[in-house]
Amino acid sequence: MCARCGILYVLGTGCQWRALPKDLPPKSTVHDYLMLWEWDGTLERIHHELYVKTRDLEGREASPSAGVIDSQSVKGAEKGGPRSTRRAMTQAKMSRARNVTCLSIPSV
Repeated sequence: MCARCGILYVLGTGCQWRALPKDLPPKSTVHDYLMLWEWDGTLERIHHELYVKTRDLEGREASPSAGVIDSQSVKGAEKGGPRSTRRAMTQAKMSRARNVTCLSIPSV
């Protein structure tokens, strides 16, 4: 089997690198190929090709001519959006890690 099969297996199943089946190359080899493809632009080219083909199959132009932003997205961006949420979630994770018996998540 090839490293490409290993990459597709990880992306398709969502498994962890250490859970690759034994009939695939070692996780270090598969990961090295993934990093190489990221570095040399192969992943971007694959994504673009799949994107264009998918839009073509749906009967759409290769590039969208318009975009939509709903009011909830705008409100979230004004208040700090994901960045403030990420900070709150990180604090909760750290507090649970420090005190395993703690069952409540601190309010932010």
